[in-house]
Amino acid sequence: MHIFTPNHVALIAACYPPASALLASGPDYRPKSQELSRLTYYAANHPGKINKLGAELEKRVRADCGKAVAGNLRARASLLITLAIVRTLAIECRHDISLLSPSLVSCLRTTLDSMSSDLEICARAASVFTAWCTYTDGHVIGVDGGLTQNYLVVVKRFSAQCNAERKSFDNELKNRTRLVGLSAVTGVVNSEALYISATQFKPQASSLTSALLPHIIHADIKLLAECEQITKDITDTVYLAEFRSRPLSERRAASIHVHVDGEAGPSFADVLSTSIRALSQLFKHSNATQVCSLIQSAFESLDAMQLWARADQCRWFAQRACDWAQYQYRYAIPSRVVERLLEAPDAPVCTSEQKTLIGMLTTIFTSPIPLVNLSTSDIVSNLITLVFRRVVANPNDDLLPLLVESIASLGARVYYSDQIQDLASELASRLTTIDMQSSVNQRRESRSQAIRCLLAGLLGLMLASDDHRGYKGNDQPHLSLRGTSTSPSDTFSRVSQRTKVSGEIWYDTLTLLCDSDFAVRSDYAQTLVTYLRCEIPKVGVDRVRRSQDLASNSSTQANSISLMLFGDSATRSLHAIHAYLFLLATSSYLGSSLGISAPSSYSLNGDMTTTGTTSIGETEGNIPLNGDSGDVLSPTPSRRRSIDPAARSRKSSHAFRLLDTVTGKVSSSCLASHSDYALILYVLSAIHEEVPVRGLLTGFPMLVALEAAAQIEDGADAGTRQRAFSLKEVLARLWLVIGKVWNCPELICRVENDLSTLNGHMTLPQIAPFTPGVLRPPEAQIPFPDLSEAELPREWSGVKSEEVLILLASSKNVQETTALDQQGLIRKLSSKWTVEGALRDSAERPNHNRPLGDGVPPLLKLSPALMAIENLSLQSLTRSVRGVGVTDLREALEGRAGASNPTLARQPSMSTLNHSLSHEFHPTRHAFAPGKATSKQRAVTTGSGEVRDVLNKLGIRKYSGNSLLKSSFPSMHKSDQK
Repeated sequence: MHIFTPNHVALIAACYPPASALLASGPDYRPKSQELSRLTYYAANHPGKINKLGAELEKRVRADCGKAVAGNLRARASLLITLAIVRTLAIECRHDISLLSPSLVSCLRTTLDSMSSDLEICARAASVFTAWCTYTDGHVIGVDGGLTQNYLVVVKRFSAQCNAERKSFDNELKNRTRLVGLSAVTGVVNSEALYISATQFKPQASSLTSALLPHIIHADIKLLAECEQITKDITDTVYLAEFRSRPLSERRAASIHVHVDGEAGPSFADVLSTSIRALSQLFKHSNATQVCSLIQSAFESLDAMQLWARADQCRWFAQRACDWAQYQYRYAIPSRVVERLLEAPDAPVCTSEQKTLIGMLTTIFTSPIPLVNLSTSDIVSNLITLVFRRVVANPNDDLLPLLVESIASLGARVYYSDQIQDLASELASRLTTIDMQSSVNQRRESRSQAIRCLLAGLLGLMLASDDHRGYKGNDQPHLSLRGTSTSPSDTFSRVSQRTKVSGEIWYDTLTLLCDSDFAVRSDYAQTLVTYLRCEIPKVGVDRVRRSQDLASNSSTQANSISLMLFGDSATRSLHAIHAYLFLLATSSYLGSSLGISAPSSYSLNGDMTTTGTTSIGETEGNIPLNGDSGDVLSPTPSRRRSIDPAARSRKSSHAFRLLDTVTGKVSSSCLASHSDYALILYVLSAIHEEVPVRGLLTGFPMLVALEAAAQIEDGADAGTRQRAFSLKEVLARLWLVIGKVWNCPELICRVENDLSTLNGHMTLPQIAPFTPGVLRPPEAQIPFPDLSEAELPREWSGVKSEEVLILLASSKNVQETTALDQQGLIRKLSSKWTVEGALRDSAERPNHNRPLGDGVPPLLKLSPALMAIENLSLQSLTRSVRGVGVTDLREALEGRAGASNPTLARQPSMSTLNHSLSHEFHPTRHAFAPGKATSKQRAVTTGSGEVRDVLNKLGIRKYSGNSLLKSSFPSMHKSDQK
């Protein structure tokens, strides 16, 4: 009986050579060209038959694979020809590729499952797969379950081939095998099938990164740079890189071959270049969520292969990934790295993974690649939290210096003028939080290490923003204890336009000058000096000017002096610094806030919470980087953290409580060591060198008080005599610094002659070298030597402050710079100084003379004094503080309403007449200060308007039908009307 052969089966069978000639069709193993043209013409003009054609080809592939595995060479040749037919159909039927996709992907899976060891068959399968990836729109992925599963298996098979390792392979064969897999992977990277389905991207990304990343991690850094440059210069896969933006008819599918006659075998550099090209394309085509998935997959690959120890290669990859990613999505990479760091357990010993992750983060921040939308505030907050956790796990953890470096590297990311000030405010608030929390004080070592880490990060943050983090060891400018600076402040040239960190931020941390741990005191003093030398906001008067510079600008100079004496944040900080230095020199109790417990609602972040006190290692209050899992990373606007007013009040009260231990004289009970007096000289010298005018006007009275504290009675014990001698030496060397700053030769000569009489008695110890922004080992203090009575230094008075005062007041340079005459200087510099007064002067006081502009709401103009109240909301000004009653009506009738009830009192209108200009906060900002009154104020008298206001507030007025006043008892009104 004759069996009818379907047309599509006959057309496919005609493309094969006779069975006897199958082996002779090599090495190309191509179908008959004429019959293949008939087949493709039939498929292109009959799209409904494509499914049948695909099913027939799938059946042939399954049969040929079964025979080829058993060693049948004819079946192997038939399989190669079948794959060629499938590829041609995919290219010619590109507009209907979705009809062929299920059968095509199934053929590929069957082939790779059976013949993955045959490189020639794998190359032919890779050509088929690349053709399908080129022309598919990807919509079948995730919709057709069977096709999606087969597709993911095919991707995993080719990805595994990218890292083929077999003992029978020589280097050439191994590289050829890897290049075949990389060619197929490159087709996936540039295909819509990868990016179209959000749910299927993650499993594909995992396979792709495991295929591409190992080549990069195993390569040498120098070879990585060379291969990356090759990928930039040579674009031999232009169609693969650009086909997504090309019309379907213009796309070209790459043909993959195993070997070309006469061509040398591929090297590892070829494999590496292909991997770099594919990985760069993968990041270029991804959005923020996909970039996060890629980074997560990279972390998983490094975990599986245990390659975290290759730190240099990991840092290279992190930097290049940011460069490859699209401009608006780059911020997702450092954000994901920070999240990975926070996910790591708090083991006592850090791992190579944690070190490498922090290195990757630092490399990203210090690279020149822009990171738009990066939330530096969130990142620094999470890094600080990580510092706390590591300090609790191990105060000497090797991870802490790397974290400090990473925090400092954020200074290179300045995107708005106040950014460094915001980040510094965050660090300062955390310093204050540690200082106030009793839970931290239970472990002094952890507390001290946490403070030192934040101080190093804070200083490094400021210096990195101005590209001044290149100091190494002794190259760091530091002040000599002989009163001369080894490097002037001009070394710190300003190159950026950012806002300098305000003294208000440092004010809340100044208690660390009197910390109980000397390592904290030393680090803070070094940090403070660096701040004074390169960061403190300065005005023109801060440098010592000569007479020719001041001849035409005396009024501006006088106004600047007024500015610095009243209302300038830097000046207020100087007052506080002098107060705490005096406490350090004379106090018998050191410790920032030991014994003072923070309230249970004060969290580690400085926010008010209801979960109780947060210990230093907890992560509560941690700001999430991307919200819920699965959401696209969204940048969070930066916000400046402010110190809790209650915490600031407790710190101020503690500073005043320290005064109970100060007797105004040094004694053996003072806890300051020999090194502390060297730090006092170090800080005071920096003040007088960097801000000489403000340092002289605010600090000279304090030096007079120090001189009085160094005067001891006869018969004092050895400890008292040693401290008094050291304090006198501090003053003598400071007089020398002041003389050189103000160019006062007579003062310099007197001090030098006086110091020459010491003959080597108890000179102050040298300051240890300090590298800004780097966490150094804790510095040990040098105690006073244990001397016998005969070895104690003899009495030495030194140059008296009265002599210094006369010399400075009579100096023409000092008079012209400060805009004060000799008598004015004497009165100012000889004024009585106390710690209480300095602390009061350091507190910001409200200024009631600030002008109210036209844009200010009228409610704010009612009482400007109310705005001095901290945390007063604007809504509270719209209603009375208390209820209005009969007493208010009586006072209004008697004419006392304006004095008794501030809500009923009428404020006098503000006028610019009879007001003089006064400076406030900034040289370019002016406020109206009240001038002398030209006439007496008229007494407050009763007016009908005041009585009417009270009656209206009480709800007593003439009834009107249009009135909006509603009765409290509407039923009673209705009955009365009836």
